[in-house]
Amino acid sequence: MSIADVPWLPLALALIYLAAAACIYRILMTYRVAQGAIAWILALIGLPYVAVPMFLLFGRNRFGGYIRARRTGDAALTELLNHFEQQTAAVSKRDDEHVPDELQVLCKLGRQPFTTGNRCDLLKNGEATFEALFDAMENARHYILLEFYIVRSDKVGQRIKSILKRKLAQGVQVWFLYDDIGSVWLPRKYLRELAAAGAKVASFGDGNFRRMRLQVNFRNHRKLLVCDGEVGFVGGINLGDEYLGTAMDEEPWRDSHCRITGPAVTGLQLAWLEDWNWASEDFPTLNWTPSQPTPGDQEVLILPTGPADTYETCTLFFLNCINNARTRIWIASPYFVPDVQIMNALQLAALRGVDVRIIIPEKSDSRLIRLAAYSYLVQACRAGIGIYRYQPGFMHQKVVLVDDRYAAIGTANLDNRSMRLNFEITAISTAVEFVSGIEHLLEQDLATSRLMTERDYRDRSVAFRLTCRTIRLLGPLL
Repeated sequence: MSIADVPWLPLALALIYLAAAACIYRILMTYRVAQGAIAWILALIGLPYVAVPMFLLFGRNRFGGYIRARRTGDAALTELLNHFEQQTAAVSKRDDEHVPDELQVLCKLGRQPFTTGNRCDLLKNGEATFEALFDAMENARHYILLEFYIVRSDKVGQRIKSILKRKLAQGVQVWFLYDDIGSVWLPRKYLRELAAAGAKVASFGDGNFRRMRLQVNFRNHRKLLVCDGEVGFVGGINLGDEYLGTAMDEEPWRDSHCRITGPAVTGLQLAWLEDWNWASEDFPTLNWTPSQPTPGDQEVLILPTGPADTYETCTLFFLNCINNARTRIWIASPYFVPDVQIMNALQLAALRGVDVRIIIPEKSDSRLIRLAAYSYLVQACRAGIGIYRYQPGFMHQKVVLVDDRYAAIGTANLDNRSMRLNFEITAISTAVEFVSGIEHLLEQDLATSRLMTERDYRDRSVAFRLTCRTIRLLGPLL
């Protein structure tokens, strides 16, 4: 059969190549990473009928709809954002001697100030975190704001639902935001029960065709809770039994979270509000004045990052930490697939004498990412970077320790998805007690970790090494 026998085929091919040309134009005008742009362009030229739909689903690197909502959204949201930017400028001028330049630049990136008068309590595991989350929700008097990447309908999820329904019956307002991809297995019945009890429920998915959001690559990876604008939580823990070891896993997932009281809670609430406003086009009235007196004297910065930012905020955060480390930079991340600039920064830090340690899990929920990490061993070991594999179970925490000066805990991983595609959030503190708590936490994890060497990669079969190197090429998509 020739093309002439299928009269519509030339038109279809012409449309496919026209679509490919449009995709290539968009790539050339918006790309951030040259390697990824070249890969997409070659695929669009060589296999347009495959690459065009793939690009529409996975190719874009900016969340345009969110950007438009941020620019043209509710006037009250814009006013709050401007107010926080003004606070950032004021704090930077007032506290130049106390907030170093490397942290002041993060204030500008996140459009939030470093606030004082906070208390930031480290929650070292799932049991401590859920106990604190449940207690905070039980004591909420006015409203509860939830935003989690993964919500499960297991024992933890059912406990959350039970508390929320009871608080709704008491007149407490509840806003519940989840991610469609992360919570893909969450039964609709779970959400319907919450909505029927009076909760406002919304998803951060991309299936709203009315708003032209056909894009599954962008995910809301944030995990936070705010009660009454007075207490907030942020960290790596989702709502599921795996953090308690009562799911199918033999051991609980190793993860950390933190509880914040004081003005920094306003930063968590602002990040939640912007996400909620995007997902639901709703702007609830919330408390923007934390109760006084404040419970502590810690300095805390809330740093939201995501693909709608003007800059690659998450990448710049990690580069800022690595490049400014003087004695050590310790990072715990379940996923280690760094790009060239992050890997170069880690090598330079190690070569100038900084103690660089990366803790990653031995057991992982992603076999591809686990294998890809092996391909970095030679580069890391030769520069003096210590790659440690945590042994007891799956380590899922996202923690950064810079010298003895500051520490961070949040949702961002050392991979392309967190750097460029996911909406993430991190709490950064300079408080001595918080920094020492993170140090002690990581020391305990290092004690149960195995230091990797070049031989862990070089002594493996050619097929294994080839597989690792091949998977590494997929880093931008993992």
